[in-house]
Amino acid sequence: MPASRCDAQGQRGGRALGIAYIVASALAFGALAILARVAYADGVDTVTLLALRFTFAAICLAFIARARHVTLPRGRDLASVAVLGGAGYGGQAATFFTALTLAPAGLVALLLYLHPALVAVLATVFLHERMSAVKLAALLVALAGMALTVAPAVMGSGTSVFPRLPLGIAFGVAAAAIYAVYIVAGTRLTERVAPLALSTIVVASAAVVFIVAVAINGPLLPRSAVGWAAAGGIALVSTVAAITLFFAGLALIGPTQASTLSTIEPVFTILLASLLLGERIEVIQVVGGALILGAVVMLARA
Repeated sequence: MPASRCDAQGQRGGRALGIAYIVASALAFGALAILARVAYADGVDTVTLLALRFTFAAICLAFIARARHVTLPRGRDLASVAVLGGAGYGGQAATFFTALTLAPAGLVALLLYLHPALVAVLATVFLHERMSAVKLAALLVALAGMALTVAPAVMGSGTSVFPRLPLGIAFGVAAAAIYAVYIVAGTRLTERVAPLALSTIVVASAAVVFIVAVAINGPLLPRSAVGWAAAGGIALVSTVAAITLFFAGLALIGPTQASTLSTIEPVFTILLASLLLGERIEVIQVVGGALILGAVVMLARA
């Protein structure tokens, strides 16, 4: 067989594997909201759940980094990554998990995907990237999608099931905004720090923040094996496995295709919420979610 044909087959095989990694990562991330609701039903509170999540995940990532002989950052870079993890990723996680206690999991998952449009705006302001016509159109499409996604929940029967739904929506949007700031702030760091090292320090820093918070307020641990299993699943499946699979796929298919494929994450969340939690999504919310994800695809292709 000619060498060029072997190379072509190898590239196709690598691309197929990369796609499989990203889809598996999206499924793992998509299960996060469902597992959190299971843990909440078992009595755990948000701060304790996040402390468990980040502590277990940090230990696993540290072992992986050590096994792969990854060099961790030092000095100023270490301090910057630690602040990014504690304030950025920790703040995003706190608002996202709080939103899950106040609003449907599918709705919160869709709202989080406002962050690519917000990143486009912040990158224009702080990183001096050009606001192209495509970026502007994507931003407008995302805002229209958010309006369609949120309106039926607020004006319809959603408030009877979730009495504090408007507050949950506010936390969901805040999670997207904080995540956008986190991404823009971390852009420069990714040029100097290896991805696995960055993830390890970010997760460990977030763990320290929530461990201190639990020490101050007191823990509210799961009451049964089901709750502990959900907390473990959040740490191992929706954090460690999700991050590791995403980076593996990223190396094979590149950032544009990886970010585009990852938009199926909220779709998984909505399907799981419907199957396991009995949540309903209105047709107009499906349209709104499709607009949000369409905006993400527009930005990725741009």
